[in-house]
Amino acid sequence: MGWLRHLMGDRVPADFDGSLADGEHIVGSAAVEGGGYLLVTPLGLWIPGPRRVGWHLVGKAAWSDGVFTLTESEEVGTSGKAVLLADKAPVRFRLAQPGKVPILVRQRVDGSVRGRHRKDLETGGAWFVERKVPGQDGTVLQVRPDPGTDVDVVKAIAEEAAEKLANPRG
Repeated sequence: MGWLRHLMGDRVPADFDGSLADGEHIVGSAAVEGGGYLLVTPLGLWIPGPRRVGWHLVGKAAWSDGVFTLTESEEVGTSGKAVLLADKAPVRFRLAQPGKVPILVRQRVDGSVRGRHRKDLETGGAWFVERKVPGQDGTVLQVRPDPGTDVDVVKAIAEEAAEKLANPRG
């Protein structure tokens, strides 16, 4: 099996000091200039620190001019069965040899999305995204209000939407 792992790139860098979950394996990796790695696994993207960002919490990922930019989302609350998100500040990683990491990230993030809807409101709007959470069955409704949007209005809509998704006939 060693030759297959070498061929497929499923090797943990010798100086990676993170701890992969049981059964978690590397799908792709790239060294970050200045130290650390971006490691793609079925459960998420490992970033220098090291820590893993689950695919369902990658708000945005972009690749341009040798720089990989990650905007991570954080769970800031709930409304019924819906999860409210807010974006953290983007973090940039310079990659001299990105390999297949940018395309693998795109595939994994896109693959986690089961549906999305934009709701414009009087005071802004919000994205409603149904996503698969790595390692869990089913999906979760995530809601990301625009800055300045009335969060109470978004919460009411999110709670109702999550309930309809959970009980489509009821």
